[in-house]
Order: sequence, then C-alpha cells, then structure tokens
Amino acid sequence: MSNNADHQLAGIRAQAHLHHAYLLGLQLMVATNQDNAVVGEWMFRLFRRQHEEKFLPSFEKLGLTTLPDAVACARYHVLSNNLGGVGVEYAEESERKAWVRFRYPRWMYHGPTICGVPLEVSRGFLKGWYGQNGVSLNNPRLGFVCVSEDMTGEFGLCGYFYEYDHELAPDERLKFAKDERPPNFADTPQPEVPLDRWTETRREKANRNYAMTYIRNGLAELAPAAGVDTARDLGQRAATLIGLQYYQDTAARVGVPDGALNDFAAYLKRMFEGMGDTVSIEPDGERLLLRQSGLRIIRDLPEPEAELLFHCWASLWDGTARAQQLLKRVDVVREGTTAYWLLGLA
Repeated sequence: MSNNADHQLAGIRAQAHLHHAYLLGLQLMVATNQDNAVVGEWMFRLFRRQHEEKFLPSFEKLGLTTLPDAVACARYHVLSNNLGGVGVEYAEESERKAWVRFRYPRWMYHGPTICGVPLEVSRGFLKGWYGQNGVSLNNPRLGFVCVSEDMTGEFGLCGYFYEYDHELAPDERLKFAKDERPPNFADTPQPEVPLDRWTETRREKANRNYAMTYIRNGLAELAPAAGVDTARDLGQRAATLIGLQYYQDTAARVGVPDGALNDFAAYLKRMFEGMGDTVSIEPDGERLLLRQSGLRIIRDLPEPEAELLFHCWASLWDGTARAQQLLKRVDVVREGTTAYWLLGLA
C-alpha cells in the first residue's frame, strides 16, 4: 500500500474514532444537563431517524430480503452493527423467532460512559428502532421482545424478534419479558458480510460513516428535543472538550507531531481527507489558509440542520488547536460545501 493510501486509511480510522468519542461525549453532556425525559425523547428521535434513513436500503444491500422477517431482522442487526464496529450476536429459534444480543464493551456507551447514561436512553433506542421494524417491513405482526437491558444491571441489551399470529397495536410492537433467557448463541453460526465485496477500505469507511451519521442525526434531532439554542450550546461544548481530549490520540493515528503551525495544517489535512474531502493549504501572511471542499459531514443535510451541525463540528477542531503545546487558533467560514480554515498562533 502506498504512503498516500496509508495516510488515507489512517485518516478514515481516526475520524471513526473521533466521531465515536464525540457521540459518547454528547450523550454525557446532554444527560448531565437535561432531564431524563428530554434525553429519552432525543434518543427516540435519533433512532427513529436512523431507522427511516438506513434500515430498508441497508436491508437490501445485505441480501436479507428473501428471509423470514424475524430472522432477517436479527441477522440485519448483526451485519450492520458489526460493520460499524459494534459487537452483536444472533440465534435463530424458528422462522418466527430470532434473538439478538449486544456484547460488551457496548459501542454506544463505551468505557465508563455507560455509568452516566440513564435508562431512558435505552428505552428511546428500543422504541425508536426496534419497535418500528415490523412497520417498515409492512408486517403488522412483527414485534420485538426485550429480555434484558444495560442500565438496569442485567446481562446487557438482549431480546428477540417475534412474528405473532395477530396484528400488533402500536403499544404492542415493543414488549418486555425479563423472566426469559436466550439460547446459547455459540450454537448458531454468525452471519458475515462477503469479504470479496467488502474490502478493508470499504469496511473502514463504513465504520467511519456509522459513527459520523450518529453525530449528523444526533445534533439534528437534539434541536427539536431540547431546543435549538440548547443543542448548539451542548453540541459545541462537547465538541470542544472531545477535540481537547483526543488531539494527541488522533495526531498519533495520522502520524503528525505536536509541533509548529504547518504540522497542525498537515494534521487537519489528513483528518479532513479521512472524511473523503479535498484539502489544499496555502500561506496567508503569517497564517495558513486551509480550504476543505466536499464537507461530507453536512452532505445532503438541509439548512438550518447543516448550519447547526457545522457550527458544533467546527468546535472539534478548535479543541484540537487548543490542546497543542504551542497553542493555535482556528477561524472558519463556510460557503455551502466548502470551508475556509484560517490557522494561526494563539
């Protein structure tokens, strides 16, 4: 693999890592500054949006359309989550009943984050996504039964898709049966994506996009759940802190030293190219002007969602500038899908 290809792959991985961290930080920021009801509403809105955007298109791409609905849904959650770096396993009891279990460490609440997230987050996730599968598949008999959750101190998020003999009312699409236990998942061969079609680079891009999409949709749906001003404030604060906290980590990942202004420009270039964007750098007096074209982070988002997202996302890079031994300053102007970053010493 060439140096350029190595740098690109390193940038893709670093962006996946950074956006994952931003999601975790944003969850904690919202959970510690808002009522649990607001957090639950936010998670419901986020996962319903994720479901409506991703479920059916990905369902077809993963080759699941010919399987019984309950089985296909369970396999979907293994394949789609594993592509995003999330550990999920599956067990098929029958054509009408198939289990899924998320494994630890949980990607969504990685590390100690899980101790600061309220139960409403899990409930919003279940209602927003799992309770909607039958609706999306036009199968009104398909529901999900949850037998264990994370924040309750059980054995993690686990349950099964089940096709009933009757149509389900909206409040029956998600049920809880905490006295049931799953079968041995080790007895079931786990589905895998075909490696001939999913190259290493494609899998790494899928991992990056998985984390990035949570930030795109998470900030967009935080606005109606908590208010635009609150979403902007919390999203910006979380981004700044994550930039500060993860600069050294991500700089090491893309092979750039903590040094002079040109090193910082090289860092941003490799990180932004890891998003698939085009980057150029030119001098501007004693400063450097970095032009970023494409802006995958806001691609296809309508205004004002794009404006809110970019305002918060830019604070990630402001945080990285403040984290360096030689303090830097970042000023940015966005024009459509192009961003102009003016870099200087603080």
